[in-house]
Order: sequence, then C-alpha cells, then structure tokens
Amino acid sequence: MPEAKQILKKVRKFDIRTKNLVDGLMQGSYLSAFKGRGIEFSDVREYVPGDDIRSIDWNVTARMGQPYIKEFVEERDLTAIIVFDASKSSDFGTQMALKRQQGIEIAASLAMSATMNNDRIGLVISTEDIEKFIPPKKGRKQALRIIRELVYCPLKHRGTNLAKPLEFLSGIIKRKAIVFVISDFMIDTKEIEKPISILSRRNDVVCIKLEDEREFDIPDIGMIELEDNETGETVLVDTSDEVFREKYAEIAAQKDKETFDFFRKKKIDCISISTSRDWVLDMQKFFKQRKKKYR
Repeated sequence: MPEAKQILKKVRKFDIRTKNLVDGLMQGSYLSAFKGRGIEFSDVREYVPGDDIRSIDWNVTARMGQPYIKEFVEERDLTAIIVFDASKSSDFGTQMALKRQQGIEIAASLAMSATMNNDRIGLVISTEDIEKFIPPKKGRKQALRIIRELVYCPLKHRGTNLAKPLEFLSGIIKRKAIVFVISDFMIDTKEIEKPISILSRRNDVVCIKLEDEREFDIPDIGMIELEDNETGETVLVDTSDEVFREKYAEIAAQKDKETFDFFRKKKIDCISISTSRDWVLDMQKFFKQRKKKYR
C-alpha cells in the first residue's frame, strides 16, 4: 500500500484534472442532462389548454368528470451512485490510456460534478464481489474520498460479477437515484438481465462502456500470446492469419452489437468510451442527447 503522501499527491492530481474538466466542460452538461430528472408529486389541478396531456391524472379526471393534471415539484438535489467495475479486464489499453485509468477519470469527474451541483454522490467498487461501498453524501470531502478509493482501493478479486452490485443497490436505495455503471461489460448480458431490470424500474441507470480498438481489430504482428487478465489463461495465436483476424473482428463486433441491443431493449442509456478518443467530448455529446430525449 502506498504511503499517505503518495496517495495524497495522486488524489490531488486527479482533483486538479477533474476540477478543470468540470469547470470547463462537464458541469453544464451534467446539470442540463440530470438536474430536474428528480421530481416528486405535489398536487392536482384542472387541465388548461396547452398543458402536457401526459400529465393527466385519469383517476381524478374520471371522478370529477373533467380533466385534471398532476403537478410535480423538482427535488432540490439528486442522489447519484457510481458502480465501478474494477475487474482485471480493465487493465488493458493500447491507445491514450488504460480502460481503468479512463474509467477513474470519468468517475472522478462525475463525483466532482455532482458535488458542485450539491447532489449526494456514492460509490460501489466491484469485481467478483463488492470490494467497497461508500454511501451517498454531499460535499467536496466525499468526492475526494471517492477519488482516493478509486485510485487506491485494495482488491481481493480479479474477475467480474456485475449482478452483485446491481442487486445490492436495489436492496438499499430508498429514493430514486441516478446509477452510473462504468465497466467494459466483458460479460454475458444474461447475467445482469434480472438485476439491472429491477434496478432500472425505480432508478435512472446510465451505462458507460469502456473500450479499446484492439479489442475489435488485431493487427498483423505475427505470433503473439494473448492473456485473459481475469483468469491468467494464455493462448498463442498467429495474427498473420487473415482468416483469424477477420473472424476475431466479426465475433468482437457481434458481441458489441448484442451488448448495445440489450441496453436498448431495456431502455437503458449506454455510451461507449474508447481509449483512442477524448472521452470528455463523447460524454458531452451524450449529455446533450439525453437533454433532448427527456425534454
């Protein structure tokens, strides 16, 4: 375990980096995409021309014999929880950064954005099991604690079991929350179908899929040894074999399509973040699309 000074130095580095991102790029996008999504029922009133017909309370309308609509008030703040998949498959990256590093930056920026928005923010770090849980709280101190755990939380396992944190959150969340799931989703989506369906019924779930282009396209570099980061198993492959490369790309593309089709079917927002691109621009674009979608 690194010394306290080393931890503080690295956390401070992330703090400065994410503060600049939040001030310059992330905060406005986060605010417009999520602020106001937390609303609660207030009262009913008579319908007047121009009101959104989707807000009509049909039960009251039937009783009163004329249309009434539901009125809502915006909650003063939101609760956001980050589920961070820390399994060993994230220790891969051939472009600008490792998937894990990019994931930590995204999580740290979300934590700082939530803090600056006066929202509660929490964290679940997961592998095969739940490695760390930080209950949602407000404040800069909470955001810095989350960054520290993302950087230095000691892990007991290497594998992935995303069902566990999703089931865990379904059991403890008492009020509607935004749940950001940051993972490379190197899983069979059937494993999370039930828990993510249950979680998304009462909460706003957003999935952030970390990718590297070499997971879709292996270059011709001769004989290489591929290792599964989670199991440690290795296999020798001949990348000069064009048939192998084409088959590999085909399987990878199909798996990626199945993953996004799964989330689309579940009506869960999912964004892909590549280690070969600036993730901030991709997140901004995603937030803008969300704003239009829920307007």
